Amino acid sequence: MFGGSTTDPPVAIKLIEQAIIDRGFEEGWVEPLVPDQRTGKRVAVVGSGPAGLACAEQLNSAGHQVTVFERADRIGGLLMYGIPNMKLEKAIVQRRVDLLAEAGIEFVTNTEIGKDLPAKKLLEEFDAVVLCVGATRPRDLKVPGRDLQGIHFAMEFLTASTKSLLDSNLRDGQYIDARGKHVVVIGGGDTGTDCIATSIRHRCASVVNFEIVPKPPKERAPNNPWPQWPRVFHVDYGHAEAAALFGKDPREYCIETLEFLGDDRGHVSAVRVCEVDWSRPVEGGPPFSRVPGTERIVQADLVLLALGFLGPEPFLAEELGLETDNRSNRQ
Repeated sequence: MFGGSTTDPPVAIKLIEQAIIDRGFEEGWVEPLVPDQRTGKRVAVVGSGPAGLACAEQLNSAGHQVTVFERADRIGGLLMYGIPNMKLEKAIVQRRVDLLAEAGIEFVTNTEIGKDLPAKKLLEEFDAVVLCVGATRPRDLKVPGRDLQGIHFAMEFLTASTKSLLDSNLRDGQYIDARGKHVVVIGGGDTGTDCIATSIRHRCASVVNFEIVPKPPKERAPNNPWPQWPRVFHVDYGHAEAAALFGKDPREYCIETLEFLGDDRGHVSAVRVCEVDWSRPVEGGPPFSRVPGTERIVQADLVLLALGFLGPEPFLAEELGLETDNRSNRQ
């Protein structure tokens, strides 16, 4: 029976589906989908992230014998190492992997195709090969001082932190530690938010998040209708945690990074930035201009680059002779 009012916030479909599947696992309703018969065909799936796991399940359901190859030491790809534990508990990922294994899918870890095992060998041993390697080539920020120590891609930071947490509860020290450091995260989105939240859990001294784009509006703009992704301002968990701990939202908009500054040990110590004006594009240049007199120096012991990804790493496509576009996506 409905117990709320029409003015109460709606229950999101995600929460309903999550409650159903959690109950299903608790009650033992979820069973492996073992095919009635096998086709005799063998398929290799390279990569065990969301695409690889979904692909493997569909192929296995069709009766093919599927082997999934993963270069990391755990199955799950982005789900396992790219998304922090506080956002996605790894037991949830593992229970699905276990279910797929019970259905007959074989998983091979610590094996990078193209390095540990030649890609062409898969073509010889399997009837088909599916590449589900994801877009793992990060966008860099090539400004003066980029070669200083203490500047890392976001996924380096997040992956090492999650692996160390799973292996030893961070006791092995095999991660990039933000404890006591002034952290600067460059780039927003989910990855930037995860860097903020992870730095807080490391007990950083401070954290600031620079975005070069303007602050989004609170409501959809006329040129951003449904079903486009809503480009609106929202507060994610990392932003809320930083505001609670440090007294304000960590994000600063319309900020361009000009230079990384270092100390006499070759380690980053600060970031030189300025404000930009998107209403004044530079002819023949960027769609914004720098605002005179806004340059400043921001203290930084650790800089994390969360600037998105350019596409898949190219070596697999090169070995297999595949055509790619200008972002290294397979044609």
